[in-house]
Amino acid sequence: MARKKKKKRSRKISNLTESILNILRTNRNRAYNYRQIASQLGVNDPSSRNQIIKTLQRLKEKGDLIESERGKYQYNSTTTYYSGLVNMNSNKTAYIYIEDLDEEVFIASNNLNKALDRDEVEVYVFKRRKRGRLEGEVTNIIKRSRFEFVGVIHLNKNFAFVVSDSSKMYVDVFVPKNKTKRAEDGDKVVVQIEEWPEKADSPIGKVIEVLGKPGEHNTEMHAILADYGLPHEFPKEVENYANKLDTSITQDEIKKRRNFRDVLTFTIDPKDAKDFDDALSFQVLDNGNYEIGIH
Repeated sequence: MARKKKKKRSRKISNLTESILNILRTNRNRAYNYRQIASQLGVNDPSSRNQIIKTLQRLKEKGDLIESERGKYQYNSTTTYYSGLVNMNSNKTAYIYIEDLDEEVFIASNNLNKALDRDEVEVYVFKRRKRGRLEGEVTNIIKRSRFEFVGVIHLNKNFAFVVSDSSKMYVDVFVPKNKTKRAEDGDKVVVQIEEWPEKADSPIGKVIEVLGKPGEHNTEMHAILADYGLPHEFPKEVENYANKLDTSITQDEIKKRRNFRDVLTFTIDPKDAKDFDDALSFQVLDNGNYEIGIH
C-alpha cells in the first residue's frame, strides 16, 4: 500500500507587511513587482510569493501603496514623514520628539533600522490604534550623532567585538582581528564605527585607542573623557603653559577661608584622586566634647 505524501505546511513570513513597506519606503521612486520583493526578502518558494502578492494587494487597498503600472507597486508618497532625534531606552526601544506632534513617537526595537541614540532621523508615523500611543518606524538616518564608543573588547580566534559601556548602545561593534590595535581581551577601548552593511546585524569598526584595564582609576577617568569626546592628552605648548600657572594660595585668599591647619583634618578621597573635596576633621573641645567636622 502506497504511503500518502505529507503535505508541507506553508511557512508564514514574519513581519511581512513592515518588510515590504520598508523596502518601498527606502526606494520611493522605484516600482517593484512581487518577484523583486521576494528577491529582496531572500525567498523563492511558491507559498512565500503568494503571501507577498496578497500583502501587496492589501496594502494597495489600504492606500499605503499605489500600483504605478500593472503588477508593480510604489510607496504612496503622499504619506507624511517627520524628523527628530532618537532618545534610546535601555530596553532597545526609543522615543522620538517631533515638534509638529503633541506627543513623542514610540519606536519598537524592530523599527529602529540601525538608528542609534541621539541620531537625527526621518520617521514614518503609523496610524494610531484606538486609544493607543503614537508609534512609528525610522525610515532614514539623516545624521549620526557619533561614531566613537567606549567599551570592553572581547577577542575570539578570528575576530573581536566591543560591548559598549552605555546602556543605550544596543548592539556590539564587530572588529576585524587586524584592527584591534593590539588590545588584550577584556581591555577597555575606544572603538570607531566605519560601516554598517545593510544585511549586517552589527556595525563594523576599528579600535582607535586602548584605555587600559577596567576598574583602574586612570582607565575609568580616560573612559569618561572619551565617552564625552574630551581629550585626556594636550599639546606640549598647552601643558607647558599650564605648568607655569601660579597655583599657590595667596594671603588675600587665605583671609577668605576658615583656617583648619591646627585641627586634625584628613581627606577621605583616594590617594590618586584629582580633586580632594571630601574630608573629615576631629578635635576635643574645651568642655570635653568631641567635634567631628564634615568638609
